[in-house]
Amino acid sequence: MTDKIAFDLVSPERLLLSENAEMITLPGAEGYLGVLAGHEPLITVLRAGVIDVKGGDKGDARFFVLSGFAEVNPGKLTVLAEEAIPMEHIDAAALDKRIANAREDILTAKTDADRAKAVIVVDDLETLRAAI
Repeated sequence: MTDKIAFDLVSPERLLLSENAEMITLPGAEGYLGVLAGHEPLITVLRAGVIDVKGGDKGDARFFVLSGFAEVNPGKLTVLAEEAIPMEHIDAAALDKRIANAREDILTAKTDADRAKAVIVVDDLETLRAAI
């Protein structure tokens, strides 16, 4: 039997997932990383991307996160996500509308800082669109 690591995925609204899994793949700031039981301690910033949970108590699962933090210990992984969406709950039409609105925000931005933030939002949403 493969050792499992405890995994909690938390968004501001609620606890999305709490179970044991064989492996979790995270979109770290410097690229994707895999986490197994016994992993060295680590704290990392997450970028927009997909969290893949393999061999979980309830089967495999996938979540899109816009950003957040992950804390890894040998026996537990905790992800605090700014926004996390189960991949099976993503509505492509609603996402396309959200991307269009975000692109408008780029055009109507009054400052360079607002424009830069809007560009990041569009990039993150397009990353999600590519993942579905």
